[in-house]
Amino acid sequence: MTELQPIPVTVLTGFLGAGKTTLLRHLLKAEHGLKIAVIENEFSDAGIDSQLLGTDPVQIMTLSNGCVCCTIHTDLTKALYLLLERLDSGEIAFDRLVIECTGLADPAPVAQTFFIDEELRERYILDGIITLVDAAHADTHLAQTIAQAQIGFADRLLVS
Repeated sequence: MTELQPIPVTVLTGFLGAGKTTLLRHLLKAEHGLKIAVIENEFSDAGIDSQLLGTDPVQIMTLSNGCVCCTIHTDLTKALYLLLERLDSGEIAFDRLVIECTGLADPAPVAQTFFIDEELRERYILDGIITLVDAAHADTHLAQTIAQAQIGFADRLLVS
């Protein structure tokens, strides 16, 4: 039996308006040969970013009942398992996952998701947390604890 290679997961964080969706749109449209699945966390009930991203053949799961970090940790786990079920059944194909967090999310609980559950540890590998920082508003945002956590957990900072 062939051992499955873990699926790399990149978490995008950053305060509202920092450019997360713009970066994600660029990643999805770039010609890199990767099939990217997206879990998008929206703070509002309307999937605004889904509208901005368009209807390209990319799997987008919008979690709209709260922040990933606070109230929908269980739903993030369910979304990860649902993607695996669809992948294993051949319904969808992807070789990388991007989780776009709301600007109000602490990335710590998102990262913990990939270490708590044994099956998720085997099937996914957290390869990085990218935090976008809006240079024009950095002084205001960095006064907030959530922005400090986003920067503290980042493997890479992108200044927009």
